[in-house]
Amino acid sequence: MLGSFQKVWYPISTFPLCEVPFMTLGASPGDVTHLTTPAFSVRKTRRRLHKLGVSKITQVDFLPREVVSYSKETQTPLATHQSEEDEDDEEMVEPKGGQDSEQENEDKKQEVKEAPPRELTEEEKQQILHSEEFLIFFDRTIRVIERALAEDSDIFFDYSGRELEEKDGDVQAGANLSFNRQFYDEHWSKHRVVTCMDWSLQYPELMVASYNNNEDAPHEPDGVALVWNMKFKKTTPEYVFHCQSSVMSVCFARFHPNLVVGGTYSGQIVLWDNRSHRRTPVQRTPLSAAAHTHPVYCVNVVGTQNAHNLITVSTDGKMCSWSLDMLSTPQESMELVYNKSKPVAVTGMAFPTGDVNNFVVGSEEGTVYTACRHGSKAGIGEVFEGHQGPVTGINCHMAVGPIDFSHLFVTSSFDWTVKLWTTKHNKPLYSFEDNADYVYDVMWSPVHPALFACVDGMGRLDLWNLNNDTEVPTASVAVEGASALNRARWAHGGKEVAVGDSEGRIWIYDVGELAVPHNDEWTRFARTLVEIRANRADSEEEGTVELSA
Repeated sequence: MLGSFQKVWYPISTFPLCEVPFMTLGASPGDVTHLTTPAFSVRKTRRRLHKLGVSKITQVDFLPREVVSYSKETQTPLATHQSEEDEDDEEMVEPKGGQDSEQENEDKKQEVKEAPPRELTEEEKQQILHSEEFLIFFDRTIRVIERALAEDSDIFFDYSGRELEEKDGDVQAGANLSFNRQFYDEHWSKHRVVTCMDWSLQYPELMVASYNNNEDAPHEPDGVALVWNMKFKKTTPEYVFHCQSSVMSVCFARFHPNLVVGGTYSGQIVLWDNRSHRRTPVQRTPLSAAAHTHPVYCVNVVGTQNAHNLITVSTDGKMCSWSLDMLSTPQESMELVYNKSKPVAVTGMAFPTGDVNNFVVGSEEGTVYTACRHGSKAGIGEVFEGHQGPVTGINCHMAVGPIDFSHLFVTSSFDWTVKLWTTKHNKPLYSFEDNADYVYDVMWSPVHPALFACVDGMGRLDLWNLNNDTEVPTASVAVEGASALNRARWAHGGKEVAVGDSEGRIWIYDVGELAVPHNDEWTRFARTLVEIRANRADSEEEGTVELSA
């Protein structure tokens, strides 16, 4: 810009003698005066410059801050008296570097690890052990751990079948009836009689068994119900339920997979729920005249998903119908009496497949009755006489196929016999007399129309296939120890049969190919029944001739 100027310094060595143009303030651009300035005069006015050179650099290395990691034990406060200020000071101290600092840190870590954790007080322990969360967690986890510990694989299994051929066993049983496993708990099963068993419909691997009291353990609960699991190899029960009275009958509540129903010696109906960590019943019926006051040997859930009832019968002949949602009072009750005066001492009850109104009952005097729940003929109907001792077991035909055999049922008795009946005739169709002791229970196969199982006081399990033979069992096996077998229950698939003895043990047997029905089994069984009726008619005719003679 005109009228201004800028001062510029140059080293004097560059211009030893130079002409310096300049102009004064207010002068025009043309008024430039050239001065000749001696070198020494310029040297006096310039700024003195420092001579640059290489300087000495000192390098200092700082070690990075060490990140201290602690084990799980050291995350818990170790000394309650240590103040927060001391902890902050320890965190702010940085290692000085070198082996001494590292050794010091290692010593500190070692001291922290060796210091014992704070022990909980007794009150804190009890509070944790009795908390709802801990009980639920422990109850669920202990079953998982037991399953994991019990599972193993047999690496010596021989697929050629030679091992089975070399084993010594019952010749009659062969490959049709083989021992699978035993359920027994040293604490809960010992010296208790197995009174009843039932398989779950929703979970086929689960089976519940009820037990009588243990006279050698007066301080233990009188009644026990154990849920066993066939799926895993663990030897302990899945669930343990108990109550104050002996459990005489038990069943899974159909359509309610979490509920187990029990009938007790005192007459109470109890309800257990496996969703609760409590072992005692979640519901129970009152001991009053409106409900049962005598032992209940029969409990059964009948009906459909949307309309079902719990049917119970006590030994005084009283039948009650309950809703599982409310056990305070029965929905219906009826006295089972014969000829309107004689109470029926019921020992067993069975409903035909698909029928919720008509049923059959066995009694202590050996008589069998048909009965119905509703209608003009409600109560005891027909009388079936044939047994010479109390009826111990009764079961209706279960297998569903092209021919309806639901009118058939079988009974067992103290008279050492098993009898085949039809509701269409009040005399037994056939009497199986191969046993030499009390026959305690009998049950039809759920899949084979001509097959049933029975157990007796000598510890023998017999399988009768009526299409093969009606004189001797098709397969038979005796349990170890010669304990009396009290109950027999087929699994719903018909491949296994469970038997319970008088010592609290449950034996599971695989039936094998014997339980698999062929396509012609129903027609063969129909022909077998025709032959049985013909033989019975001939025997009756012969008896009539002998009496007349």
